[in-house]
Amino acid sequence: MGEILELAERFWQGEIPPRDLWRPTGKREEVAPGVVFIHSWANVTVIRTGAGLVLIDTGNFTARDRTFAAVRAIDPSLVTAAIYSHGHVDHACGLPPFLAEGADKGWPRPRIIGHRNIARRFDRYRATAPLNALINSRQFSVTTTWPTEYDYPDTEYDSTLRLEAGDVTLELAHARGETDDHTWIWWPARRILFTGDLFFWVAPNAGNPQKVQRYAAEWAAALRAMAERGAELLIPGHGVPILGAERVRQALSETADWLEHLVTETLRRMNEGATLDAIVHEVKPPAHLAGRPYLQPVYDEPEFVVRNIWRLYGGWYDGVPSHLKPASETGISREVATLAGGVERLVKRARQLAASGELELASHLIDWAAAAEPDHRSAHAARAEIYEARAEKADALMTRGIFSATGKESR
Repeated sequence: MGEILELAERFWQGEIPPRDLWRPTGKREEVAPGVVFIHSWANVTVIRTGAGLVLIDTGNFTARDRTFAAVRAIDPSLVTAAIYSHGHVDHACGLPPFLAEGADKGWPRPRIIGHRNIARRFDRYRATAPLNALINSRQFSVTTTWPTEYDYPDTEYDSTLRLEAGDVTLELAHARGETDDHTWIWWPARRILFTGDLFFWVAPNAGNPQKVQRYAAEWAAALRAMAERGAELLIPGHGVPILGAERVRQALSETADWLEHLVTETLRRMNEGATLDAIVHEVKPPAHLAGRPYLQPVYDEPEFVVRNIWRLYGGWYDGVPSHLKPASETGISREVATLAGGVERLVKRARQLAASGELELASHLIDWAAAAEPDHRSAHAARAEIYEARAEKADALMTRGIFSATGKESR
């Protein structure tokens, strides 16, 4: 067993801290005959077909040269096809070095294969590049740019697609989950499943507060469909492979259970007329799955998933009438400060709440204080401290990123 598969065993046994599950090693390993796995932030898999190479995902736009070098260290053969599991920029933006190489050598251009919605995604990304740079800088606590040029699929499909390349036949299927353009790939002759981000070793990213709609119920259905294939090797979009049919089925089925529980409990309360606030504070993931290493909320949060389910079925109105056509945050904040006896009293009480561990309440008060008097130094000093404390306590990356960015804003 190679280093990556040994790491996969440690992942499965829960020996690796949840926050480290996505930490890429940069290693490459033949995880099955003719199948080489490159363990990156977003994984790339190389399949030798006997008539060239097929890439499953192409890597991040910021790491495309490293990805190219890693692939070429594996095999110098021409790339005949690249399959995008979906259109996120960490999976679908690594082709330029391969295309440039092919042009220099006079090779035929590889087929670029993906669901029809990827083109619409790329169009949207081009229209919102500054926004996406801002969002991702905040989410990942880094300064980043956003690409405006993309290699669009030239082979699109709607529901399913059969790809024959050399001696390899792959079956592609569309699903909505983290995205509306997702593809999972089944290699029946070898019983290998490529999930993209429909499975990636953390609680599903079905609720990201800064991104477009996710589809929790359809995601669960896709997981069920994949589980039925009886795969003996699962290669995910992030994290490491899962080896063994029983483990593959368990991971996929229990992730579906996790999502279906949140959908069922959220919809039940929505049908009973509950407000979003009540539902968010009542609905929790299944307790019996809390210890699973592949269902830890270290990227997204269950309550964000609940909000996304609400948004899909119920729109943005949260059931609180004053929120339908609200006063401005500045107006509300100034009125609250007046009632409290001034901004300093809000700041003092926010600090008291934070000191007693009630950071959620403290956040409301300190936001009002800072909005009521945007240049109030004491308010911003307290705001920075409170949100930095919240970031330190947060398990989920996207929660931590937003709170960290807020703290920096007030420094």
